[in-house]
Amino acid sequence: MDQMTPTEVQNGLGSNEFEVVDVREVSEVAQGKIPGAIHIPLGLLEFRMNELDKNKTYVMVCRSGGRSSRATQFLEYYGYNVINMQGGMMAWQGPTE
Repeated sequence: MDQMTPTEVQNGLGSNEFEVVDVREVSEVAQGKIPGAIHIPLGLLEFRMNELDKNKTYVMVCRSGGRSSRATQFLEYYGYNVINMQGGMMAWQGPTE
Protein backbone atom coordinates (compact mmCIF):
# COMPACT_ATOMS: atom_id res chain seq x y z
CA MET A 1 0.00 0.00 0.00
CA ASP A 2 1.34 3.39 -1.01
CA GLN A 3 1.46 6.09 1.66
CA MET A 4 2.00 9.85 1.82
CA THR A 5 2.78 12.10 4.74
CA PRO A 6 0.39 14.94 5.59
CA THR A 7 3.06 17.40 4.42
CA GLU A 8 3.28 15.67 1.02
CA VAL A 9 -0.52 15.80 0.73
CA GLN A 10 -0.59 19.48 1.69
CA ASN A 11 2.13 20.29 -0.86
CA GLY A 12 0.19 18.47 -3.60
CA LEU A 13 -3.20 20.07 -2.99
CA GLY A 14 -4.48 21.84 -6.06
CA SER A 15 -1.91 20.18 -8.34
CA ASN A 16 -4.38 17.79 -10.02
CA GLU A 17 -2.05 14.91 -9.07
CA PHE A 18 -4.68 13.47 -6.73
CA GLU A 19 -7.98 14.05 -4.99
CA VAL A 20 -8.54 13.58 -1.26
CA VAL A 21 -11.27 11.26 0.04
CA ASP A 22 -12.21 11.61 3.72
CA VAL A 23 -13.69 8.39 5.12
CA ARG A 24 -14.54 9.72 8.60
CA GLU A 25 -18.06 9.96 9.98
CA VAL A 26 -20.24 13.05 9.44
CA SER A 27 -19.67 14.33 12.99
CA GLU A 28 -15.88 14.12 12.56
CA VAL A 29 -15.92 15.92 9.20
CA ALA A 30 -18.06 18.68 10.73
CA GLN A 31 -15.01 19.59 12.84
CA GLY A 32 -13.03 20.30 9.68
CA LYS A 33 -11.72 18.51 6.62
CA ILE A 34 -8.97 19.05 4.08
CA PRO A 35 -10.16 21.70 1.60
CA GLY A 36 -11.81 20.10 -1.43
CA ALA A 37 -11.90 16.61 0.06
CA ILE A 38 -14.67 14.27 -1.05
CA HIS A 39 -16.55 12.90 1.96
CA ILE A 40 -17.50 9.22 1.77
CA PRO A 41 -17.82 7.56 5.22
CA LEU A 42 -16.01 4.21 5.34
CA GLY A 43 -19.29 2.35 5.94
CA LEU A 44 -20.68 3.71 2.66
CA LEU A 45 -17.55 3.27 0.53
CA GLU A 46 -18.68 -0.06 -0.90
CA PHE A 47 -21.91 1.54 -2.13
CA ARG A 48 -20.41 4.83 -3.35
CA MET A 49 -17.09 3.73 -4.89
CA ASN A 50 -18.70 4.05 -8.33
CA GLU A 51 -18.53 7.84 -7.76
CA LEU A 52 -14.74 7.59 -8.01
CA ASP A 53 -12.85 7.50 -11.32
CA LYS A 54 -10.40 4.60 -11.76
CA ASN A 55 -8.25 6.88 -13.95
CA LYS A 56 -7.57 9.28 -11.05
CA THR A 57 -5.45 8.93 -7.93
CA TYR A 58 -7.06 9.33 -4.52
CA VAL A 59 -5.49 9.99 -1.13
CA MET A 60 -7.54 8.39 1.63
CA VAL A 61 -7.84 10.21 4.96
CA CYS A 62 -9.42 9.43 8.35
CA ARG A 63 -8.78 10.50 11.94
CA SER A 64 -5.58 8.54 12.64
CA GLY A 65 -4.87 6.37 9.58
CA GLY A 66 -6.59 3.07 10.44
CA ARG A 67 -9.86 3.48 8.57
CA SER A 68 -8.15 5.12 5.60
CA SER A 69 -5.75 2.17 5.47
CA ARG A 70 -8.72 -0.22 5.25
CA ALA A 71 -10.33 2.00 2.61
CA THR A 72 -7.08 2.03 0.61
CA GLN A 73 -6.81 -1.77 0.68
CA PHE A 74 -10.49 -2.14 -0.26
CA LEU A 75 -10.27 0.22 -3.24
CA GLU A 76 -6.93 -1.25 -4.39
CA TYR A 77 -8.65 -4.63 -4.59
CA TYR A 78 -11.19 -3.14 -7.01
CA GLY A 79 -8.52 -1.55 -9.21
CA TYR A 80 -8.46 2.05 -7.94
CA ASN A 81 -5.27 4.13 -7.65
CA VAL A 82 -5.19 4.98 -3.96
CA ILE A 83 -2.71 6.22 -1.38
CA ASN A 84 -3.13 6.28 2.39
CA MET A 85 -2.26 9.49 4.29
CA GLN A 86 -0.16 8.51 7.30
CA GLY A 87 -1.38 9.67 10.69
CA GLY A 88 -4.73 10.95 9.43
CA MET A 89 -6.21 14.27 10.47
CA MET A 90 -4.48 14.01 13.85
CA ALA A 91 -1.21 14.64 11.97
CA TRP A 92 -2.64 17.26 9.56
CA GLN A 93 -1.16 20.74 10.09
CA GLY A 94 -2.66 22.38 7.01
CA PRO A 95 -5.86 24.38 6.55
CA THR A 96 -9.32 22.88 7.00
CA GLU A 97 -12.77 23.82 5.80
